[in-house]
Amino acid sequence: MKIKLHLILIPILMVASLSFASCETSSQSVSDDLNPNSLQNEKNVESANKAMDTESAVDGNENEADGLKAFFQNANDFFVKNVKNGKVDYAGISKNKSQLKDLTTALKEMDISGASENEYKAFWINAYNILTIEGIVNNYPIKQPLDVKGFFDEIKYKVANEEITLNDIENKKLRAKLNDARIHFVLVCGAQSCPPIINEAYMPDNVNDLLEQQTKKAVNADYFVEVDKSNKEVTVSKIMKWYKDDFVSGNQKEIDFLNKYRKEKISADYTLKHKEYNWDLNKQ
Repeated sequence: MKIKLHLILIPILMVASLSFASCETSSQSVSDDLNPNSLQNEKNVESANKAMDTESAVDGNENEADGLKAFFQNANDFFVKNVKNGKVDYAGISKNKSQLKDLTTALKEMDISGASENEYKAFWINAYNILTIEGIVNNYPIKQPLDVKGFFDEIKYKVANEEITLNDIENKKLRAKLNDARIHFVLVCGAQSCPPIINEAYMPDNVNDLLEQQTKKAVNADYFVEVDKSNKEVTVSKIMKWYKDDFVSGNQKEIDFLNKYRKEKISADYTLKHKEYNWDLNKQ
């Protein structure tokens, strides 16, 4: 009987010993999880990761800002060199396209996701005018932009990582977003009847002043508005016919818009007519 009892007790004691060791190990693991030093280390790692993410975001924003700043400056140099008295030196640009090519290359990959409202406006206005010039130069010599099939609504350019037409820039990126009729006085379509192009780039810090300036110049100039007092008629650019909705928002009529910017006001009872549009190139 004694021998049998010993044989029974030995396995029981072994099981008990193993169970105790397992509990001790498990207890140590729980203790480690609750160790203040371990928890602090995890928090330190998490904080470090967040700091790295923040630093990476800041670097990205700085790179975007630097890219835009360089683009605006290079665009300004281009317009200063190639525009005079509202006319473009297409022949000269055609002979040496390097400056234009640098600008259009920069446009392709430009990141404007974090751009301010003024940066956004200035960027897309400059982009439109630069790409209009490129479209003409790529087909030069031509008499007018309409000689090129799909010049405004079919030919696509890569801008800010997006394939886009000139009409898309005007209608989707500017008119739809800004609801500002003054846009029509700074987008230059390459034709004689377009508002004159200026020999500088639109910058974030002057874009609103230049929008105001160019609008006032246009509506006070005969090429855009002709007043016939004897017949009580006012003849305006077809731009105001094609984009009528932009000029008559609310209770405002076309003449009301003009009078906001004209030195000599036009009587509200004058008949409104539209000029024929001259599509010949605005070339020097």
